[in-house]
Amino acid sequence: MPRLPWPLPAVLAWALAWGLFRALLAAGMAPGLALLLASAAGALASVLGSTLWRRALIALGFPLALLLSGSAQWAAWAWLLPLALLALVYPLNAWRDAPLFPTPAGALQGLAVQAPLPAGARVLDAGCGLGHGLQALHWVYPQAELHGVEWSWPLRLVCALRCPWARVRQGDMWRADWRPCALVYLFQRPESMARAVAKAEAELAPGAWLVSLEFEATALRPAARLQGADGRPVWLYQAPFSKA
Repeated sequence: MPRLPWPLPAVLAWALAWGLFRALLAAGMAPGLALLLASAAGALASVLGSTLWRRALIALGFPLALLLSGSAQWAAWAWLLPLALLALVYPLNAWRDAPLFPTPAGALQGLAVQAPLPAGARVLDAGCGLGHGLQALHWVYPQAELHGVEWSWPLRLVCALRCPWARVRQGDMWRADWRPCALVYLFQRPESMARAVAKAEAELAPGAWLVSLEFEATALRPAARLQGADGRPVWLYQAPFSKA
C-alpha cells in the first residue's frame, strides 16, 4: 500500500487523537486518562510517518497542541506522559537501527521460488515491528515456523495480536540467536547492514538465507535479487557468503 503524501499522515493522526480526546471527555473520563489514551493513539498512528522526525512530530503533535491551546490545566508532570509513550513505543536504543519500517504488502512475492525452504523451517523477522514483515513471510512460506523479535513492548504486543500463528517475543534482535534459522529477514537501514552481515557470517549455517528488503549488504555478493510489488528490491544472500 503506498504511503500517504506528507503532511496528510500527521493531519489524520492529530484528528484521530483530538476526536478521541473529546469523545472520552464527553463520556465523563478523567482528563488525565483521556490525555494518556489520546496520546497513545497518536503514538501508535506515528507509524504512518516515513522518517524518524515525522514519526516524532505525529506522536507529539496532539499533546503539544493541547498544551499551547491553554484549554487544559493539569500538573506539569502530566505533560511527560506523551514523551514516556513515545519512548515506550520507540526505545532509544532501537533508534540506532530502524524505529519502524513496515514491509509493504506483496514486497516478498517470489521469495519462496528463489529461496525454497522445507516445511517447518525456522524463519526469523529481526525487528518485526507491527508484524507487516511476518505477514509477508507467512504469505510466501505458509508452512514455515515463523518467529519475530521486537525491542518495543507495545509493538511486540500488537504484532503478536496481528500474527497469532507466529512466535513473537520482546528482545534485542542483535542478541537473538540466528543459528537455528533457515532464513533471517531484515528491513533495516544502510547503516546497520554491516552489523547484520557480521552477525549472519558468525551464526547462520551453510544453506541458510539472509534476506534484506530495499537495502543491499554491499560487502556480500547477492545470490539473487527480486523486485517487490511496490518496486523495492529484495536482496538474497546464502551462507556461506561470497564477498563482493
